Amino acid sequence: MADVDVPAVTPTAVIFDIGRVLYDWDPRILYRRLIDDDRALDAFLRDVVTHEWHFQHDAGRDFADTSAELSALYPQHADLIAAWGPRFLESIGDPIPGMPALVDELEAANVPLYAITNFSHEFWPPFRARESAMFDRFRDIVVSGAEKLVKPDAAIYQLALARFGLEARRTVFIDDNAANVAGAQGVGLIALHFEGEPKLRGELRALGLL
Repeated sequence: MADVDVPAVTPTAVIFDIGRVLYDWDPRILYRRLIDDDRALDAFLRDVVTHEWHFQHDAGRDFADTSAELSALYPQHADLIAAWGPRFLESIGDPIPGMPALVDELEAANVPLYAITNFSHEFWPPFRARESAMFDRFRDIVVSGAEKLVKPDAAIYQLALARFGLEARRTVFIDDNAANVAGAQGVGLIALHFEGEPKLRGELRALGLL
């Protein structure tokens, strides 16, 4: 049996994170197409288009504003910075192995599926449209950039629970980020740290969802 605490009541719904749970995401996927030198690529990702900089988009800031600020700091990289917005979908890779099948099984078992994602309000709509085969299975998705709330803030989980009409103690939340898992636990969700489909499958089976 998976190493998961089985709650006193059987959970009835699942909320997924998206990036690095359902789909691979890494800015390197995009920028390795634009920067040939590995050391230059490493430096650009480490010092310029950092995760901290991108987090502003997840929090609701517009790319036009963040890119202008960053280009002012690194004018020599202005063209590369400008590519982030229109080519953002190229930083999203393939589905995480095993996860489409797992979503299929949950749907077949009539488990209601939802998501909370830290994602730009600008970049989300084209990705949602591109991956409609996946996301049409979800009853609702809370997008941080649209709400100007981000994980692991308690407010985004509380908003999602209210919007989805779910009870925290009967809802499973899955995320690859330990801080986001802790934030979900703080509002009473059954929060699972994603470390690959095999482990998650065992945990969901132990919880009675598969």
